[in-house]
Amino acid sequence: MKGVEAVVMGASAGGVQALLEILPYLPADYPVPVMTVLHIPADRANALVPLLRSKCEIGVKEAEDKESLAPGTVYFAPADYHLLVETDGSLALSSDEPVNFSRPSIDVLFESAADAYGAGLTGVILTGANEDGAAGLSAVTAAGGVALVEEPAAAYAQAMPQAARNACDAALALPLEGIAEHLKGLGTE
Repeated sequence: MKGVEAVVMGASAGGVQALLEILPYLPADYPVPVMTVLHIPADRANALVPLLRSKCEIGVKEAEDKESLAPGTVYFAPADYHLLVETDGSLALSSDEPVNFSRPSIDVLFESAADAYGAGLTGVILTGANEDGAAGLSAVTAAGGVALVEEPAAAYAQAMPQAARNACDAALALPLEGIAEHLKGLGTE
């Protein structure tokens, strides 16, 4: 795990509960930034950031365009915007067309982060009812990064983690508590 520079996470149906099982275990001094896409309807107020902020030691915020990434912070894609990572370590927001019927799209985040971080990236696909994230997780491993998938049989919605696992032979399937432990161990080895 040495050399990890960033983590990307993606979730859809059942994702709030899954994130509540992982993010509260990350400490305030977490050594890398975490960028996250959760499929949320564009016409709904996003209560996720305040909810997680109240339960986490790690910083939690909605990503802003051209913002520089910092360790110890979870950045969430805003509703109806793709979140991308630039090669200079800053974030970009895009209102380009939906990908896999989703904006924000997990694939868009993972593919741009793989380009920016290469082998220094860890990608995590959690519960969801579509295939968004499968191509992105493949991009993470193709760039030399680490791929984690929520164990499909244990997921609230199995389609997304199963699609990611099918597309990415190198992905390690773990229950949520195993993913939390794996991520918490970043920087301690």
